[in-house]
Amino acid sequence: MSNDETHFTVSGMKCNGCIATANDALSKLTGFVAASFDLAAGTAVVTGQVDPQAVIKALGDAGYPASLQD
Repeated sequence: MSNDETHFTVSGMKCNGCIATANDALSKLTGFVAASFDLAAGTAVVTGQVDPQAVIKALGDAGYPASLQD
């Protein structure tokens, strides 16, 4: 099983509490391994075999609108 990395643009994240909330939301997704966030750049890298649309929905539901990066 490979640990694919998927890159997202995320808005609304401002602090470590936001990161914790986002990680908690993502941890419920099948195939999720880890996530790293760059608050200054407004980006996230999600590791694992996860459906990008599920990541976008989970982050959006947590209050952080996200989109897939090209």
